[in-house]
Amino acid sequence: MKVSREQVALNRERIVETAARLFREKGYDGIGVADLMKSAGLTHGGFYGHFDSKEDLLAEAAAHALKKSVERWEGYLSAGPDAALEKIYDGYLNEQHRDHPELGCAVTALGPDVARLGSKARHAMTEGARSQMAILEQLMPGADAAERRKQALANYAAMVGAIVLSRAVDDEALSLEVLEAVKAALPG
Repeated sequence: MKVSREQVALNRERIVETAARLFREKGYDGIGVADLMKSAGLTHGGFYGHFDSKEDLLAEAAAHALKKSVERWEGYLSAGPDAALEKIYDGYLNEQHRDHPELGCAVTALGPDVARLGSKARHAMTEGARSQMAILEQLMPGADAAERRKQALANYAAMVGAIVLSRAVDDEALSLEVLEAVKAALPG
């Protein structure tokens, strides 16, 4: 039975949504194509009708997840710089984000995996991170664009590092201390 173009598009969207969640939860090597397709409610055989490789899917899934994050951050801009920064910091540097990578930032969940992959995945991550940093740059205090950019890059790196470190340590008190220390140290 032939599938309509609309259904093909919906299936692809479902695969990308599922992959965005599962790759962030389990890592690139933690989920295979067969299990990913099963989770999307589709057969393994249909995968290659949509993607050339698992890595191509990761690139699209990471881009999708980061786009959603950027859209959320853009929604905060209308509240003004201080309120927007507070929403970004509070939404990023918390236990929920730490404990649920499948719902969080693709950079913190997949950064080390993507660093070992090819150009498509790295480009998707670059563009998503660049977009997040651009929003932070709009919100930074500073005398000029160069100063605001430098501050945005430092804040973004601190946020990403805080989540990665808070997930890596086995001491709950230290994990929370890292998140709170970075949140308190971020200017804005």
